Amino acid sequence: MILVFKHFFYKNYVGLSLWPFIFLKEDSLKADEVLINHERIHLKQQRELLILPFYILYISEWLFRTVLYLDSYRAYQNISFEREAYANEKDMQYLSKRRIFGFLQHLTR
Repeated sequence: MILVFKHFFYKNYVGLSLWPFIFLKEDSLKADEVLINHERIHLKQQRELLILPFYILYISEWLFRTVLYLDSYRAYQNISFEREAYANEKDMQYLSKRRIFGFLQHLTR
């Protein structure tokens, strides 16, 4: 389910997946297939990790990478979950062929 909530976002962020919802900053973003696919990849990651562990791992990896890079945005860009989503967001067939725990191949790059 896609919901629009413009007051939920920080700076340039326009989409967010919180199981089972996709939140968007603006109604017009519903037409952005790449963004929606990116967020659906996150929903798949959340579901396969039974939701709560996903958030724990996501935040832990972000904190670790923030300390590693001393840059929170660079840390965000290098979270394995984000790497998988960005690498495959333009492939509209990705979710149908994605292997379970696909984010793991993006963990050490």
